[in-house]
Amino acid sequence: MKIVANLPNNDLNTVPEFIARAEQAGFDGVTVAENAHNPFLPLAVAAVHSSRIELATGVAIAFPRSPMMMANNAWDLQAASNGRFVLGIGSQVKAHIERRFSTPWSAPAPRMRDYVQALHAIWATWTTGEPLNFEGQHYRFNLMTPNFTPEPIDAPPPPVKLSAVGPAMLRLSGEVANGVSLHPFCTRDYALNQILPRLGEGMERTGRRREDFEISGGGFVATGATDEDVAMMVEWVRYRIGFYGSTRAYWPVLVEHGLEELGQKLNEMSRRNEWDKMAGEITDDVVHLFAAVARHDQLPTAIAERFGGVADSVAFTDPTLDPDLVTELKSIPTAFAGFPRRAR
Repeated sequence: MKIVANLPNNDLNTVPEFIARAEQAGFDGVTVAENAHNPFLPLAVAAVHSSRIELATGVAIAFPRSPMMMANNAWDLQAASNGRFVLGIGSQVKAHIERRFSTPWSAPAPRMRDYVQALHAIWATWTTGEPLNFEGQHYRFNLMTPNFTPEPIDAPPPPVKLSAVGPAMLRLSGEVANGVSLHPFCTRDYALNQILPRLGEGMERTGRRREDFEISGGGFVATGATDEDVAMMVEWVRYRIGFYGSTRAYWPVLVEHGLEELGQKLNEMSRRNEWDKMAGEITDDVVHLFAAVARHDQLPTAIAERFGGVADSVAFTDPTLDPDLVTELKSIPTAFAGFPRRAR
């Protein structure tokens, strides 16, 4: 199993020390979310202060950015890291696209198909020198002059992973992407019964092999060295479950477990701005549906039981895990064989 750390994005000055600790502990990679801060800037700092570890956005919001701008950011990070970058992108939800980013909204799966294909067309032009001529339903690119063409890199174009929750985006991930980043608001049963079959349908359409496709995440991890540390993380997870559970787009996960009424109640609380009370509605049983909960000495078993056979990569917030523990976690078998790192 690939073990990655969540790289903080709120202070670029802390990145060199964080990435050094993560490499020393044996982590396979780091991932950066896009929330209140840009996800690319911390990875640029990490790229020039590391030598081995994989660097990924988890995820960057696609639609407010032109595929050309996204392709350029990814290309530069792939060059700076000597082929260690993974571009994770997501669509976000309609309210954020329209009201937070002031960007037009359209059906996300067809638009994301265009987006990924446009990225590959742009990178193909930069790799081969062939003229750029992409005509899609949502995007059109047919101008690339020498002055705006970046230098070739000694690595393949970055792998692309999609963030996916619903069936259409899951199928699309299996069909056109190199991997999928599952939302942490996810249970093992939902992954086995809903996610893996949809990904398989997509992979079958294009003849992709499971060993070439990475599945990341799909749940929370509540861990620590002591029971008290674990209890603190459980409360953080409890809050996150309440927060995400209030959003209708995530309710299929609750339906899988007959928890529709919980989603309705959380949604009503969100309308009353009762965000601080939502965690009180999340029982311990629900926490354990969504998270692997264990002290460090029990963690390998908990991770294997919660994520084994589903996820190839699991993220942690703490980069100071004992190297022996990281090694033991990495020994959990997965289907994914890894991304190519050198140009073919």
